[in-house]
Amino acid sequence: MRIDRYLWCIRFFKTRSIATTACKKGQVKIDGTNLKPSKDIFGGELIVVRKNQINYQIKVLDLPPSRVGAKLVDIYRKDLTPKEEFEKNELLKYSKDYYRKKGAGRPTKKDRRDIEDFTEDPFEDTTENL
Repeated sequence: MRIDRYLWCIRFFKTRSIATTACKKGQVKIDGTNLKPSKDIFGGELIVVRKNQINYQIKVLDLPPSRVGAKLVDIYRKDLTPKEEFEKNELLKYSKDYYRKKGAGRPTKKDRRDIEDFTEDPFEDTTENL
């Protein structure tokens, strides 16, 4: 079975064309090598798929005859993704919350004070004006 069709059949990607695009971009790998969408896969292989900044590790247990329901997906694959991958994604969410989007208007008073604290010279002597 083709790798793009397999990822679509186990509902890892919503459409087969999205799975094909992910393969072409190098987001799907076996043993560290990028795959073409037409690569045939067999049972027992470990696939690494990068999706939403998480490297999912999927072990192929069996090949489905066609697209399967969500409840039957675990018959055909085993998710071996370590929990550290999900924790890294949570940390990214927290780091993005602080920053404002570009073009979101003028800086707030707190933003201005943070910028001034960052750009001030800590070695500048303020007593020479006396």
